[in-house]
Amino acid sequence: MNHNLLDIKGIKVGHAENTHGKTGVTVIIAENGAVCGVDVRGAAPGTRETDLLNPINSMEKVNAVVLSGGSAFGLEASCGVMQYLEEKGIGFDVGVTKVPIIPAAVLYDLENGDVFCRPNQEMGRKACENATDKILLEGDVGAGCGATVGKLRGTLGWCNSGIGSWAETTENGITVGSLIAVNAFGDILEKGTIIAGTKDEDGNFLDTAKGIIRYASTLSFSGKNTTIGVIATNVKLTKAQAAKVAGMAHDGLARCISPVHTTMDGDTLFCLSTGEIELPTAPVDLVGIMAAKVTEEAVLRGVKAAKPF
Repeated sequence: MNHNLLDIKGIKVGHAENTHGKTGVTVIIAENGAVCGVDVRGAAPGTRETDLLNPINSMEKVNAVVLSGGSAFGLEASCGVMQYLEEKGIGFDVGVTKVPIIPAAVLYDLENGDVFCRPNQEMGRKACENATDKILLEGDVGAGCGATVGKLRGTLGWCNSGIGSWAETTENGITVGSLIAVNAFGDILEKGTIIAGTKDEDGNFLDTAKGIIRYASTLSFSGKNTTIGVIATNVKLTKAQAAKVAGMAHDGLARCISPVHTTMDGDTLFCLSTGEIELPTAPVDLVGIMAAKVTEEAVLRGVKAAKPF
């Protein structure tokens, strides 16, 4: 067992990044397709194809999910993923070709490197070429390359962050995994203690939630953050059930990010179901509870794996 998202059979993950520009792309590929739901909680999201995931709409499965830096510019990386998967014959069969179904979400990292270096089609294709079901790198790679946390003072006093993953499996073979790129406005807490976040002039952690009140009249906040990620499970779910699991997974963010789901974040989580195991009762509750747990752990791992400034 890898104890990460690759524990879900049929899932591959690939990263590509520009370390000078401090931005990158992570692609999660389900070559055989996976049912997908989404839950957007932050008020400043940057996304693609999320309307398609509404349970009332017809498309049931996706072929990949793209997580990217570069703010809205980073959505271009999905086009490279589209081209790559079409060339591999992966996608929805429309007769004349196969159309890859690829939802995506982006995070804001433009102030952490070269503002004009953004994830593009080439970087999206490179992430696909790097995709594997053997090894999953964590830290400041892929979509986590330019991630930071603790933006109460803007670029002053923030901490480096990254992308992290964790998965757990029950005795009867139910697996739930999470892959999260952590780029939060707020602080990251482990067991109630801040381990990354906004620092004051002396290098000590400020409590961002309390600091908003303290600095409200002197600082100008804006939507330059966002934590994005993917939950995956081998349990069979409908689109509506997958959306509910994605929503429950946000509880994992709330346990370790403070504040979370603000107007300055675009927090977005997808849930993929490969359908390997069918449960007779309560699949949503079981998977959702596990999803929150592995999401919290993935956030902590992403922050800890990142190189300090």
